[in-house]
Amino acid sequence: MDKIAVLIPCYNEAKTIEKVVKDFRNALGDEAVIYVYDNNSTDGTAAIAEKAGAVVRHEYIRGKGNVIRRMFREIDAECYILTDGDDTYPAENAPSMAKRVLEKDVDMVVGDRLSSTYFTENKRPFHNFGNSFVRAAINHLFKTDIKDIMTGYRAFSYDFVKTFPVLSKGFEIETEMTIHAAEKNLYIENEVIEYRDRPEGSVSKLNTYSDGFKVIGTIARLFRTYRPFQFFGLIALILATLGVGFMIPVLMEFASTGLVRRFPTLIVCCFVLLTSIISLFSGSILETMTWKNRQDFEMWRNRVHEDKMEKMGKS
Repeated sequence: MDKIAVLIPCYNEAKTIEKVVKDFRNALGDEAVIYVYDNNSTDGTAAIAEKAGAVVRHEYIRGKGNVIRRMFREIDAECYILTDGDDTYPAENAPSMAKRVLEKDVDMVVGDRLSSTYFTENKRPFHNFGNSFVRAAINHLFKTDIKDIMTGYRAFSYDFVKTFPVLSKGFEIETEMTIHAAEKNLYIENEVIEYRDRPEGSVSKLNTYSDGFKVIGTIARLFRTYRPFQFFGLIALILATLGVGFMIPVLMEFASTGLVRRFPTLIVCCFVLLTSIISLFSGSILETMTWKNRQDFEMWRNRVHEDKMEKMGKS
């Protein structure tokens, strides 16, 4: 088992990968192993990384989420540092982030760009808006105080890595990690980092609009999964409001005349109210199942921790 594993997913980062590997080597020393997982690069990224001293492996299914899934499955370490190969994250923060995991048992350290230089360094205004929107949405929906949701610079414990089910295929993986940690009541800390934009000639693989919609979809999907009573309760409230709102004129007319002239409206309102009740009870049942899943997760996490102790040779 490695002491510290630096994980660098890469796709066509030949311009910067050598510097990234050497920076993290200098920052962490010999106790760290630098892993570069090449995701079908066509510019020689893998060869450059290997020459710089990294352990190079390959993931042939495109997408950052797919790369991280393989990384988490294959590598055993006491602490994991996840970063990008584009030289936007400073290696100088890695020792401090690793120390929090190794000495304080923090499950996830978030490299917080948004509290420092991100909004001045990043030249893409919609990215700035998107990061702020996603941060506000997740912190509100999941009652957290995470400073940077979309950052690709994080440190993880062994327990987090081996109990995190990777479902996302692309860049929405950061959102999934954040919500998983918040929902499972894992120990999260923020570390402010100095973000720098990509050097000239290095091109971002993130599409502002398509990947942005994927992130929003991930938030909605995970909110439904982890907060089913709130999700379906909101739907029930909206349907009940519509049903009652359209039914009131029908009932008022019946009270004054004793007649119901708008039967179609009455029938539709009854079906809408029935759907509202079904939605409410569905949310209640799913909430009970979610609570049971939390209990199962804690037992699973205990087994993973015992496995870690065995691999480290501790009782």
